[in-house]
Amino acid sequence: MHVLLVEDDASIASSLVGSLESNGFTVEHVATGQAAIDADPGDVVLLDLGLPDIDGYDVCRQIRATSAVPIIVITARGEELDRVLGLELGADDYVVKPFGFRELVARIRAVTRRATAAAAGARGDVVEAVDVIDVGPLRVDRRTHRVTLTNDREESELALTPKEFELLSFLAEDAGAVRSRTEIIEHVWDANWFGPTKTVDAHVAGLRRKLGDARWIAAVRGVGFRLETPEP
Repeated sequence: MHVLLVEDDASIASSLVGSLESNGFTVEHVATGQAAIDADPGDVVLLDLGLPDIDGYDVCRQIRATSAVPIIVITARGEELDRVLGLELGADDYVVKPFGFRELVARIRAVTRRATAAAAGARGDVVEAVDVIDVGPLRVDRRTHRVTLTNDREESELALTPKEFELLSFLAEDAGAVRSRTEIIEHVWDANWFGPTKTVDAHVAGLRRKLGDARWIAAVRGVGFRLETPEP
């Protein structure tokens, strides 16, 4: 995945470029708004707002006028009005500094997944969801809305609530990957959810009890959760 990083702070840019490249991304870094407008936007744009020549909001507007590339605003401007303005001008997500790198990667993956799905829908492509997901002895069947777990060659079905099923299904889609609380809320509840994110923790606790081993769902401090097969 190719990232266009628009950041005028050299130390922040250097750190981000190194971390992104070590995680398999290719990165083009530019330090001005005009350079960002002139550059190939790649697969996703990480856009700082406090640029030396052009305000980041104007850069966002101009990129969006010519490209559907996902744009994630990265800025110290954390007021609600700033967030709303950025999103209304075409940004797909908004991250306030300071932020965790793993959360940023999760957000990059989330916006690019949505962009890919939207593009496929616009082309009229048939996007087939995987009906059955196997994670070790755990099987999630989306078609029948059933979850089964095999222990000692004995298969048992788990009685899950609808939200528990959706949460487990979402984690199983990319087993081993960390899903942030924000991602989980957006996919399992609603992108406009205004309730406490602790509801995620409550549902995770319920799933752990029903799976019979808390190690099935690992908590990554300050980030979110991942589904993984417990070691024997």
